[in-house]
Amino acid sequence: MKKQEEILSYESAQQELQQIVQDLQSEAVRIDELGEKIARANALIQFCRERLRTTEEEVAKLSK
Repeated sequence: MKKQEEILSYESAQQELQQIVQDLQSEAVRIDELGEKIARANALIQFCRERLRTTEEEVAKLSK
C-alpha cells in the first residue's frame, strides 16, 4: 500500500479508497490484512476531507 505522502492527487486517493471498498465487499481481504486495510481507508478518507476543505476555502476566497 502507498503511504499518504505518496498520494499525488485527490483522484488517486479516491481510486485507492474505491479499490479497498471493492476488496472488502468481495471478501477478497484476508483477516490478517483487515486492520491494515481499514486503517488505510481511514487515512485516505481524512486526506480527501482535508483536500476538500482546503479547496472550499480557496474557492470562497476567490469568490469574494
